[in-house]
Amino acid sequence: MTLGTQADAGLRAGPREWLGLFVLTLPTILLALDATVLNLAVPHISADLRPTSAELLWIADIYGFMVAGFLVTMGTLGDRMGRRRLLMIGALGFGAASVLAATANTSETLILARALLGVTGATLMPSTLALITNMFKDPRQRGVAISVWVTCFSVGIAVGPILGGVLLEWFWWGSVFLLGVPVMVVLLVTGPLLLPEYRDDEAGRIDLASVVLSLVTVLPAIYGVKLLAEHGADGLSLGSIVVGAVFGVVFVKRQTRLADPLLDLRLFRSRAFSASLLVLLFGLGIMGGLYLFIAQYLQLVGGLSPVKAGLWLVPAAVALIVASSLTPALVRRVRPGFVVGGALSLSVVGYSLITQVGSTDGLPMLVSGFVLVYVGIGPMMVLGTDLVVGSAPPEKAGSAAAMSETGMEFGIALGIAGLGSIVTTVYRGEIADALPAGVPATASENARDTLAGAAEVGRSLPGQQGAQIVDAAREAFTSGLNLASGVGGAIVAALAVAAMVLLRHVPTSDQADEEDDAIAATEDELPTTIH
Repeated sequence: MTLGTQADAGLRAGPREWLGLFVLTLPTILLALDATVLNLAVPHISADLRPTSAELLWIADIYGFMVAGFLVTMGTLGDRMGRRRLLMIGALGFGAASVLAATANTSETLILARALLGVTGATLMPSTLALITNMFKDPRQRGVAISVWVTCFSVGIAVGPILGGVLLEWFWWGSVFLLGVPVMVVLLVTGPLLLPEYRDDEAGRIDLASVVLSLVTVLPAIYGVKLLAEHGADGLSLGSIVVGAVFGVVFVKRQTRLADPLLDLRLFRSRAFSASLLVLLFGLGIMGGLYLFIAQYLQLVGGLSPVKAGLWLVPAAVALIVASSLTPALVRRVRPGFVVGGALSLSVVGYSLITQVGSTDGLPMLVSGFVLVYVGIGPMMVLGTDLVVGSAPPEKAGSAAAMSETGMEFGIALGIAGLGSIVTTVYRGEIADALPAGVPATASENARDTLAGAAEVGRSLPGQQGAQIVDAAREAFTSGLNLASGVGGAIVAALAVAAMVLLRHVPTSDQADEEDDAIAATEDELPTTIH
């Protein structure tokens, strides 16, 4: 056995690490569940707490704002204070905030609880991903571990609508928030036994000015993008984005001057790191934006209940799980850039299928296309995440993981805004021309605003007139979905080419192992000189 092989054997994870990985997947599943079940609970929350429209918007959005705003800070904080310690603190806080949300009796209390869930949730994903890099030092095992991590996120997305629908069928709306309590209890009990601690002992104190600058960069930018998606371009949305961009420039300049920055911009010198972030940003952005409108299609065009809509999404989630699971074996023989590029090419085929979906009998075509989209997303998530955290030095893994998660949050927000503007523009243009004569002005305005508004108008108007409005709205929305999918497919096609070009230098896992063994063997043959 060569010295290189011995070194590799010493790097390989054992049973304790694999059990620890199971513990780390628990918050991953939970956060995916939390992202899906709230949408189902909104009607029940509205009936019970009677929030204003502004309060309901904050109940839905404040969680995502807080997660996006605090990811960079929490990832770097974990590198300094200890990743396991931060994970435990976050788990305790998340569990407590879940109880507060479940028992809230006012809209203000629920908004506060959702904000606390966002702040504590921002500790979970970077900590789990950074700990994986500590526990699985062998690159091949790390790839498998990240594949499991991504797969569990997919499981959460798949079962979220179904589990949420069942809970809302039998219990009160707060039950969907209590899902987090037993998960966090298990994490708090088993984490100290199975998870290692890691901190960068040479890191300095966190620069509080950088923390503030990161928040006033991310929060206004995310808020502006969401306003852009919901209401189109106006002074508030564009102004918020500009404010975020200005503070972002100040933040970046400050990081370049600090000896121990909050965000180490030197990580971007790695082409694998930068290219992987780019692929994750736009790839997940397009998919996330399309997912929102597919969910609306299933319920408002297909006429499915939330639970049945969730069941129609299960095949795509299963495809994502399978594709993510097979990726580590595939990358042993094929370079990651070509795996990602090839997988994204399959996604392009899926987007093309969705462009052909009709407003009637379109479910089989829609689900088939979305399955292919998810097949392409799986390898991108696994390899993109692995390359991001694997390209960073161990002491910066938390910061790298946070940048990966922040990029995903921004990507999804941009995807919803960009594709949403396409769907909205097409919908409003077509529905305005298709409304029957004699519709009251208020009803006509509501029908032109959203598909949900048109469905409500259709139920309120008598006879054939209401049916005509609903049919026209469904046709207009489907046309918007078709065009948005075509634009998304074109962007993903360009992304596939970019992945193959920018990541072509990254070797297969077998080639990387051979290179490491060759280097280790060469070092073993060098003579030792004693002075």
